[in-house]
Amino acid sequence: MARGRTAEAAAVAVAVVAAAVLLLLPARTAAARTMSTGITCTLVDVDMAPCLMYIRNGGTVPGSCCDGLKSLVAAAQTVDDRRAACNCLKTLAQGASKDELARAEQLPGICKVPIPYRFSPDTDCSKIN
Repeated sequence: MARGRTAEAAAVAVAVVAAAVLLLLPARTAAARTMSTGITCTLVDVDMAPCLMYIRNGGTVPGSCCDGLKSLVAAAQTVDDRRAACNCLKTLAQGASKDELARAEQLPGICKVPIPYRFSPDTDCSKIN
């Protein structure tokens, strides 16, 4: 059961990272968590939860996944917000499989949410503006 939750969390993270990192959304760090930011990892998890089945199994991306991705991007109004989101996604992506990461990378294109760079769990969120 713990392994299933870890895989689920990793898949959500991948989706979030794909969305946020690709959408220039920064991630969670100790500093980001203590800042006064509107983006929390809970918000990231909730917005990206509808993407979980697609990330884990492939198939059709539900409209609610794209809505969540767009919502997350829209919520990240400041540099601190974008970095916080990026770090949340990056943390979640660390446990994702290669296939899950590949599917998460496809979300911005499928959802028509432009992202200026490729998703990677190695993204340096501190460089996101």
